[in-house]
Amino acid sequence: MNLKPLAPNMTELQPNKSLKVLFSYQTPVACQWTNGDVYEYFQTSKKWSKTTSRHINKWLNNNPAKFQDQEYFDNLISEVK
Repeated sequence: MNLKPLAPNMTELQPNKSLKVLFSYQTPVACQWTNGDVYEYFQTSKKWSKTTSRHINKWLNNNPAKFQDQEYFDNLISEVK
């Protein structure tokens, strides 16, 4: 498991080779799934603060992302524990 601080209140967790999860403050808000050379991005559909929106946009780096309910990210993290 790899924990990588990216900016103040912005952290990336990589629990395995195929998954990266973005945390804004202490909340998982986006993820990247990798299958070989194929990357798939997801972001929360829940509206958080302007700062969290900036964190998500910065992390996605113009990569298209599908929207998921916040519950998806909460469950994703509970499975990692």
